[in-house]
Amino acid sequence: MKVLVAVKRVVDYNVKVRVKSDNTAVDTANVKMSMNPFDEIAIEEAVRLKEKGLASEIIAVSCGVAQCQETLRTAMAIGADRAILIESNEDLQPLAVAKLLQALVTKEQPGLIILGKQAIDDDCNQTGQMLAALADLPQVTCASKIEVADGKASITREIDGGLETLNVTLPAVMTADLRLNEPRYVTLPNIMKAKKKPLETIKPEDLGVDVTPRIKTLKVNEPPKRSAGIKVPDVATLVAKLKTEAKVI
Repeated sequence: MKVLVAVKRVVDYNVKVRVKSDNTAVDTANVKMSMNPFDEIAIEEAVRLKEKGLASEIIAVSCGVAQCQETLRTAMAIGADRAILIESNEDLQPLAVAKLLQALVTKEQPGLIILGKQAIDDDCNQTGQMLAALADLPQVTCASKIEVADGKASITREIDGGLETLNVTLPAVMTADLRLNEPRYVTLPNIMKAKKKPLETIKPEDLGVDVTPRIKTLKVNEPPKRSAGIKVPDVATLVAKLKTEAKVI
């Protein structure tokens, strides 16, 4: 079984995000970038499937600028066999990425497509669902456990009421949640091996996909700073303030 994993280059989760002075976007100049944490979980799960003998090849895919090659090299250091970069300088929105991935799915014919449930930069949580709809494949989102056997996958996901287990016939699309696994530490020897693995670069037009943005960002603002709290002498005063000032009761 061939497994295709989509990975995204985002601002590192340890970095404090700042907005540009003209309020047009988040400032990414001289900012540390890394693989989206949920995508790292996705690639780790694909590697574990291969270690169990359930996957024959892992293909890491990223859509974006040329620097995404670094993210793909990280994916190959974790255990991906080869990588494909769909290079574009456009602001790639979820629908455009889903269409690009659909074109690759048609070309590569993977048995399982794994994505992170969402990216930590835009928090859209849309690409996996859109890909499944476009490719007409079964999907399971927010997976916390996966078991593959006999051309089917039993996937457990977290819901408000507890856990839900769904059985899907492969090929299928799955998005990884936080508790699916804990990604391994990437060792220096594996980083060196990743430099020798094949990395193919293509353009959106090679796949016949129009990635023109459909949504325009008007303005980006930092969240307002929290005001200082106050102390109240008794419960009666607290209730009065909640009623008259906070207006929450």
